Amino acid sequence: MNVVEQALPYVRAIAPYQPGKPITELARETGIPVEKIVKLASNENPLGMSPKARQAVEQAIASLERYPDDFDLKQAVARHTGKAMDQVVLGNGSNDVLDLVARVFLSAGRSALYSQHAFAVYPLATVSVGAEAIAVPAKNFGHDLDAMLAAIRPDTRVIWIANPNNPTGTFLAYPELKAFLAKVPAHVMVVLDEAYNEYIPPEERLDTSTWLGEFPNLLVTRTFSKIYGLAGLRIGYGLTNSAVADLMNRVRQPFNCNNLALAGAIAALDDQAFVAESYRVNHEGMVKIQAALTRLGLDYIPSHGNFLTFRLPDAAEVNRRLLQQGVIVRPLVGYGMPDWLRVTIGTEPENARFLEALEQALK
Repeated sequence: MNVVEQALPYVRAIAPYQPGKPITELARETGIPVEKIVKLASNENPLGMSPKARQAVEQAIASLERYPDDFDLKQAVARHTGKAMDQVVLGNGSNDVLDLVARVFLSAGRSALYSQHAFAVYPLATVSVGAEAIAVPAKNFGHDLDAMLAAIRPDTRVIWIANPNNPTGTFLAYPELKAFLAKVPAHVMVVLDEAYNEYIPPEERLDTSTWLGEFPNLLVTRTFSKIYGLAGLRIGYGLTNSAVADLMNRVRQPFNCNNLALAGAIAALDDQAFVAESYRVNHEGMVKIQAALTRLGLDYIPSHGNFLTFRLPDAAEVNRRLLQQGVIVRPLVGYGMPDWLRVTIGTEPENARFLEALEQALK
């Protein structure tokens, strides 16, 4: 018996998370120059990071010999959200916050619920601590809240919900979501993952963190990886009641957020003009890609994120042809959607390049 066989069985059973194909990998495989490749696979902000964030990161390089001090970002997040600092939990990306939830509330003999076609990290975080991950069948590619309520077992301790959902872009109306929270047992933690919150139209958007006083078992997570354009710095946060935040901070790694990420995030919060421009570019690109998919006779799922998921007669082959043209999108086989691809909304030239390549791939 070797050392690998001594690893915990549930760890050996995990299927690793598969990220979108990197630009450099496709360049190596095809010989296409990096600058000629368009990546629309990982829901990154095509505008990059805000100028204020970039300047702050460059200035922070001068103090990288020092361990991080996250006080200023906690204060900035608290001010931005109207919450107390002791309600803020910082993470190395919001994925890190999800992992903290699993470490605090899940273990062998406990279970967590998530929706079919929801973010792949939910079952990974659950199984990584020995708990059982229960996939609840989706309704119209989104969360079926009634089915999720019915699926709660005596051993259930966490419910994962993405709103908007990744990779389908579906959106739960806030009254429906709040009614759901009122029916969830008080001992079950509900994690509301709002990574794409800033892409929801302003007239439809509600600050769900205002519900924290009413629901002590609620955690709202948000990220700087999407509209703020800091995906490579890995920074995110959770908002919850102070007692839950205290438990999560007990298992949080010391200095889990690095100096560059902290500086960039503080500056990014202060650049809401960049956020507004990013929203505008995404909205306009979404409208054009939806119209083009309709013209091509392709079905798509209406999206509240910065991406669009669409159906093809042979998604795997079309994806291969897109890659040959230097365009990277996201296959959804791992999400149980083998006939679908997901495309991130890019800049106007990137969107045009994608649509041109797609038309060629469909021939």
